Amino acid sequence: MKNVFLLALLIAIAGMAHAETVGCVTTAWKLIGANHKVCVEAFADPKIPGVTCHVSQAKTGGVSGALGVAQDPSQFSLACRQTGPITLPKELPEDEEVFSEGTSLLFKETRVMRL
Repeated sequence: MKNVFLLALLIAIAGMAHAETVGCVTTAWKLIGANHKVCVEAFADPKIPGVTCHVSQAKTGGVSGALGVAQDPSQFSLACRQTGPITLPKELPEDEEVFSEGTSLLFKETRVMRL
């Protein structure tokens, strides 16, 4: 049963896009720990070739940010652009999660849905 769950999880992860960090800009300097930043990540839509999306979002710094326990603010921007020839598949779900990234230790996440 454990192997079936692990296989299902791996298939679900493989279907979602994986982001590549484009870069980060410091927005506030912190004396101790990491600086507050805005980071831009790019990911290609896994089911629609020729479409790339960029997500920029705030990342909390300080000691809690450096340790990975800070809760990032819910501020982000999303832009999707044509980066090559677009080929639409014959069957496309009405809505589907394309990208997901945790933004806090427990519950908060950034999700991009294709509608």
